[in-house]
Amino acid sequence: MIWFIDDDAGSPFHGMEFRHYYMAKSLKKVDQKSLIISASYSHLFYNLPIIKEKSYLFEKIDMLDYLWLKVIDYNRGNNKKRILKWFQFGLRLLTIPKIINTKPNVIVCSCNAPILIFPCYYLAKKYNAKLIFQVKDIWPLTLIELGGYSKYNPLIYLMQKSVNFAFRNADIIVSLLPHLDKYIKEQNINNFSFEYLPNGILLKEVQNPLPLNNQTKTNIPSNKFIIGYTGAMGVGDGLDILIETAYLLKAYKDIHFVLIGKGAYKQNLKHLAKDLNLTNITFLDAIPKREIQSVLKYFSICYIGWKKQKIYDYGISANKIFDYMYAKKPILHVYSGRGDLVSNAKCGITVTKQSDKLIAKGILKLYNMPEEKRREMGNRGAIFVKNNHSYEVITDNFLAICQKNFSLFQSTQVAL
Repeated sequence: MIWFIDDDAGSPFHGMEFRHYYMAKSLKKVDQKSLIISASYSHLFYNLPIIKEKSYLFEKIDMLDYLWLKVIDYNRGNNKKRILKWFQFGLRLLTIPKIINTKPNVIVCSCNAPILIFPCYYLAKKYNAKLIFQVKDIWPLTLIELGGYSKYNPLIYLMQKSVNFAFRNADIIVSLLPHLDKYIKEQNINNFSFEYLPNGILLKEVQNPLPLNNQTKTNIPSNKFIIGYTGAMGVGDGLDILIETAYLLKAYKDIHFVLIGKGAYKQNLKHLAKDLNLTNITFLDAIPKREIQSVLKYFSICYIGWKKQKIYDYGISANKIFDYMYAKKPILHVYSGRGDLVSNAKCGITVTKQSDKLIAKGILKLYNMPEEKRREMGNRGAIFVKNNHSYEVITDNFLAICQKNFSLFQSTQVAL
C-alpha cells in the first residue's frame, strides 16, 4: 500500500494537481494499491469535496481511494490563510491512525509546504513505512526569488529548516527537477538518496480528450497564426514579456496571441495589454484539463517562458510542456536554466534571454518556416514525450525506485 500525501492533490473532477491521480491510475493497472490523502480545499480546485459532520471524508474517484481532510477555505494562493491551512492539514494528518485501519508500506510526502514533513515522518515511523520526500518546487527558495521574501523571515526560516530535515531523514528524495541533488549539496547535506521522477501525461487521457467548449472555441480567431499559452498566469511565467512581444509584432495582421488560464497575475497582464493598445491578443478563461488537447489543435505554436532565476538552475518539469509535445506543436521556450526539455527533444526554439526582440525573432523564425519543418518539430516532441514522460513509464520507474531501494515491489512494465 502506497500513501500519497499532498494537500493540493486533486483529480479531473476537482481540478489540479493531477500527478498522484495519474500515478494511482497507473499503479492500479499493475495491482498496486494506493491512497491519496489531500485537503478539502485548494485554490487550484474548481469542485470541492463536501465534508459535512466529520473532519474527513473517504471517497472513490474513478475507482481510486481518496481521503479528504477538512481545512479552512482561503480563496487565493497568496492569501495568508493558506499558511493556516498547512498547519491545520498537518494536525489532521496526526489523527489518521484513529480513522483508518490499513497500513502503508511507503508514504510519499509531496506537499508544497515543507513543514508537513513532520507529520509525514511521524506516520512513517508509526507504521514502520518507508518515507519518500517528493520535491515539486524548491520551497522556500521559490518564495524568496519569485515572492521577494527575505530568507530571515520567520516562516521562510522554518520552511528551510523543514526542508533540510526532510533531506536528512527521508529514505529517498524524489524530485520532478533533474538537478535537485545539486541544491541538496548546497545545503551541506551529502548523505542522501536522490531519484529523478519527472512530470508527464496519462496516455489514455490525452488520447481521448473532451471536445472544446463552444465559448472558448468561438473566441479563438480563425485564419490566424496563433501563438498559444495554456495554464497558470503567475509572476514567474514570463507572460509580461510575451505581451511586450505582441506589441512588437502588431504589424503582422495574421499573427495572434491567445492566453488561456487563470492566476494572480492575469489582471496585471490584461492591464499591460490594454495600456499597449493591443488588438492582437486574446485572454480566455481556464478550461478543464480534459479539453487541453482539443484547444491545442487551434494553436500554430505553443509558448512557455520562465523568469531568469536561480531556482531554474535545478531544472524544470512543467506539465504544459508535455501537453504541448503530445499535441505535436512546435514550442517557443524562453529559458536559461539547466535541463531544457525543448532542446533535448528538438521540438522547438529556445530563447535564452528575457528579451521581447529575441522572442519576436524566434516567433518569426517559426512563422516563416515551411509547414513541413514545423510538423517535423512537433512529431519529435510527441515521440519524446511518449518514450520518456508518459505516466505509464513514470509509474514503472517509480516502482523500480521502490524495488531498488526498499525491495518492496517488483517493477512491472505498464502496458502502453
